[in-house]
Amino acid sequence: MAAEDQLERKPTTEPGSEEKIDATFRNGSLTAAGIILGFSLSFMSRWASNPNDWSRIDILPMLLLTVGIALQVKVFADLLARDSLIAAKYDRARRLFLIGIAVVAAGIGLALLNDILGLGSMPILG
Repeated sequence: MAAEDQLERKPTTEPGSEEKIDATFRNGSLTAAGIILGFSLSFMSRWASNPNDWSRIDILPMLLLTVGIALQVKVFADLLARDSLIAAKYDRARRLFLIGIAVVAAGIGLALLNDILGLGSMPILG
């Protein structure tokens, strides 16, 4: 019965105070976001510096990569802000980061598909 009472009770917060997350939890998320952002930037840099000519079909994957990386950079900046320990802001940043990862993955997938089908002139596979 005592366990049920604890589950039903909501944490009480004073008006004006907001739920916060632990700083060490945020720091781990910040580290993971930085590493994934680094991989995304590295992939785009390597692909963009390829000496082959660009074609119009290469614009869409590059656009997706750029938008996804921009979202990741925004989230990285949001997580560095002082108010990122507020749970609502942290949750928003986390959702945006997952969207950014999905957009980058879609861009990489489209670039790979273009390469496999021979549509693009920027080969990824070699």
